[in-house]
Amino acid sequence: MTPPAREQLTDWLALALAPGLGPRRISQLVAHFGSAAAVRAADRTALLEAGAPKAAIAAVKSPDRDRVAHALAWADRPNAHLLTPDLSTYPRRLRELPAAPPLLFVLGDTDLLHEPQIAIVGSRNPTAGGIATARDFAAYLAGLGLVITSGLALGIDAAAHQGALGTGHTIAVLGTGPDRVYPAVHRELARRIAAGGALVSEFPPGTGPQASHFPRRNRIIAGLSLGTLVVEAAVGSGSLITARLASEQGREVFAIPGSIHNPLARGCHALIRQGAKLVDSANQILEELDAQLQPYLDTTPDTTSIAGESTRHHEEALDDDHRRLLSAMGYDPTAPDDLIARTGLPAFEIASMLLLLELQGYVVSHAGGRYSRSGTPPQSSADA
Repeated sequence: MTPPAREQLTDWLALALAPGLGPRRISQLVAHFGSAAAVRAADRTALLEAGAPKAAIAAVKSPDRDRVAHALAWADRPNAHLLTPDLSTYPRRLRELPAAPPLLFVLGDTDLLHEPQIAIVGSRNPTAGGIATARDFAAYLAGLGLVITSGLALGIDAAAHQGALGTGHTIAVLGTGPDRVYPAVHRELARRIAAGGALVSEFPPGTGPQASHFPRRNRIIAGLSLGTLVVEAAVGSGSLITARLASEQGREVFAIPGSIHNPLARGCHALIRQGAKLVDSANQILEELDAQLQPYLDTTPDTTSIAGESTRHHEEALDDDHRRLLSAMGYDPTAPDDLIARTGLPAFEIASMLLLLELQGYVVSHAGGRYSRSGTPPQSSADA
């Protein structure tokens, strides 16, 4: 890092670390004075008149040297980057926001921040079918060249990252500093993302998880992406915050419908009632974003490939009894006793067939010994 760059970053760090100065106010101050350096050089009267709180002015003038040094030392690490809105490496889609993050700590490939991105978010406690759907959609879209962006949370976020890593690239936006992984169980996943994608945070190194950080993380997820796909979400879920922010930012919002008996489908159904686009195929997302994606993607989507058609094609390989069991099952969790009553098949045959169908990917198991159809074709992500 050259001395001028270090001085420039120090000016931005002084603003970002000052108490009482959030991203919106920092953006207003920089716009008023012309640069972060000019904000720091302004006298106290001018800063007060421009809306800077008294408590923040002292910190802007004399920032915490240890915290600044710690952040700069992190940025000197291999593959680590500290981006500010006045740098060409700062993502354009975020710069357009009225409260653009004044700093982005990035570990990984900063070029991916400028690529077309789709956010995939959802419940931290999804169904097995929701996990499979998120993974399949992410793998398919990433395989076409889209970057999959999510929040490294348990459940749908993790499934989206994992699906994308198998075929392309993914970005994880953190609610902690760039040197902290939350939840800790995702340390290995975070390592893989940093190696083949990017970890992104607006919080300085050493920052732990706090409840107030995650809505801010969600606004970055939505802001980086052309559209946000919600896979499963209960009413009141944090994923709905991401969807609302995406809508407010002029981005597309997509939602996957589910069973009326599934509480994790109610958030998606609420989004659809509010104007989100109902999708049951990844190609429907591509069609909706076609004009924005044409400059980036070479692959023309096969619009005839949808999950239902692919599933029916795979089921033709099953014998009559297995197809009868699937037909009796449906997509809601169903108890084996109900399947016995609906099909007339013996209990021992039902048990054996359910095990085989689960291993082949036709059905998924749920709590309480219930089963449902998977809703996605076995061993195939291309038909997502």
